[in-house]
Amino acid sequence: MCKYIVVVGGVISGVGKGVATASIARMMQERGFEVSVIKIDPYINCDAGTLRPTEHGEVWVTDDGGEIDQDLGNYERFLGKSLSKHNNITTGQIYKSLIEKERRGDFLGETVSFIPHVPNEIKNRIKKVSEGKDIVLIEIGGTVGDYENVPFLFAMKSLENELGSDNIAYILVTYLPIPSHIEEMKSKPTQIAVKLLRENGIQPDFILCRGKKRLDEIRKKKLELYANIKSENIISMPDVIGPGTVNTIYVIPLDLEKEGLGDKILKKLNLVEKKHPDWSLWEEAVEKILVPEKVIRVAMVGKYLDIGDYQLTDSYISVNEAIKHAAANNNCKVEIEWIDSKEFERDPFGVEKLKHFNGLIVPGGFGGSGVEGKINAIKYSRENNIPYLGLCFGLQLAVIEFARNVCNLRDAHTTEINSLTSNPVIDILPEQKNINEKGGTMRLGAYRALLGEGSRVAGLYGFNEDYESGQQVHKPLEVYESGQQVHKPLEVYESGQQVHKPLEVYERHRHRYEVNPDYHQILTNNGLVFSGVSPNGRLVEFIELPNHKFFVATQAHPEFKSSLLKPAPLFDGFVKACLE
Repeated sequence: MCKYIVVVGGVISGVGKGVATASIARMMQERGFEVSVIKIDPYINCDAGTLRPTEHGEVWVTDDGGEIDQDLGNYERFLGKSLSKHNNITTGQIYKSLIEKERRGDFLGETVSFIPHVPNEIKNRIKKVSEGKDIVLIEIGGTVGDYENVPFLFAMKSLENELGSDNIAYILVTYLPIPSHIEEMKSKPTQIAVKLLRENGIQPDFILCRGKKRLDEIRKKKLELYANIKSENIISMPDVIGPGTVNTIYVIPLDLEKEGLGDKILKKLNLVEKKHPDWSLWEEAVEKILVPEKVIRVAMVGKYLDIGDYQLTDSYISVNEAIKHAAANNNCKVEIEWIDSKEFERDPFGVEKLKHFNGLIVPGGFGGSGVEGKINAIKYSRENNIPYLGLCFGLQLAVIEFARNVCNLRDAHTTEINSLTSNPVIDILPEQKNINEKGGTMRLGAYRALLGEGSRVAGLYGFNEDYESGQQVHKPLEVYESGQQVHKPLEVYESGQQVHKPLEVYERHRHRYEVNPDYHQILTNNGLVFSGVSPNGRLVEFIELPNHKFFVATQAHPEFKSSLLKPAPLFDGFVKACLE
């Protein structure tokens, strides 16, 4: 029987509930269990695809094309495995599904009501994900007391009644503030959160206490008294600050292990570990983050940074984490400076500041704001041999910059920004032009790309060796015949026989616009290398400049497949180039 760990939040949002869930999932995985994680988002949106990043953080994309809350990214990064779009449940999905079933007559005339139909729909989706799993963690977004959480808390209690209390554990992640005028950690908000949770029939088994400082014994005893929870199950989870203010979320499972949380959860669920956890590789990677040997500076030129008087770098959290993974792999620290691209539009000569950085990244984005600033930054990087990594929109803008300044197509642009440009080097796919609905209609999920022999990108993905005696031999990706680009698969020889096996990678996508095939030849004739394309040769997936220290861009989002112990190849290569 599958066991469940339900994680809920108290007091305020944004205190690390998702990271706590990911950490506990990793702790269970280290004990030999088959683990999965579900994120419940109580908003009425069907998914996160139509939410702007400054509204709800980054949109995470799964292999099967789901557009999910960024917490799913933490789950994948900690577990080191891919999850499905079915690992996300929203209020919008639940009601949309019920209404569609009702319209089809699936309920055979019975009245469709909140109880039992909404909780049952929630439980059915949870059980689908649970097939073949030992433990499933369920994180409920928002905070206890939110009206929109009621259906999901009701469903959790219903699940408990079905399975028995020994098969489900409740964890409350809560915040203990320290008001500046008294400098004392206050437990009252947590007490109220426990009270609100009980009003939904749920008693937390564990409380993870977030705060600027560690939870002291006085506060722990007070919570034990007022919340009726044993003090040993009240876990301190302070902000993670390492030597010299270096911090990393990857210390959290190690810290929770020191608190004995993993073994305590197993005891609650009547489970015995299948293997003893081995954290040696994880600890080694964390140590390299906390005490690096070298330091490099990288400029991140983006758009989704401003939200009122604050900057929301969560808009690019996966890019940030992928850089950390690559940094740990290269035993260095990457100091990231977030630069709003509009700064380079107001002052085009401001790009000179980029000479003080070891590298430049232009991540994904939509819309025209800040575009010319990004193009200015890319041009400076190309002309001054500064390592450049472009992601999605970062590839498209690199193509535009190259078309304008190398191919002399001065008005080259993307039709996303300028529909009247006479040189639309970036254009929307024909099949996208008649789409009116925005949700779930882009090129989403994992797509196959064929890589070219001898390209830098192929080398970064590990295809940089030639073998004899029946082993892999690299052949050119494409040739031109009669002016037409013809793609030919890479080949291997087995037992003297030629068999076709393409040199391929799968990366995740989230976009509508592509490099216009009408401009492929002029771009390549001027020196831009298409180092990866779609199997039919129509879509450009990777580009590079061969005589540059590192100038690589991809139409995909490789950051979505990066993890602490397996950094994304393009990021790893970028960091190595920055170090050089």
